[in-house]
Amino acid sequence: MIRSELIQKIANDNPGLSTKEVERVVNAFFDSIVDQLTKGGRVELRGFGAFSTRERDARIGRNPRTGAAVQVPAKRVPYFKPGKEMRERLNV
Repeated sequence: MIRSELIQKIANDNPGLSTKEVERVVNAFFDSIVDQLTKGGRVELRGFGAFSTRERDARIGRNPRTGAAVQVPAKRVPYFKPGKEMRERLNV
């Protein structure tokens, strides 16, 4: 499911809300998660899972086309850990 499909499903399930209103809510939700992760925080949605970031060290990588060594800088990457309830529902 992509963002536009999510917006459309929520709009269909809530006929009192316009698609534009639902889009603003969904965007605010995702923006809040990104803002918290940017600050180094964690976002936990009970029964769904937790979003956090992990540190990746600098390393030497390879250009797949030429095979030349390339310096890859250290970075933070998003990480998602599913909640217990989600894992149980997926593995029924």
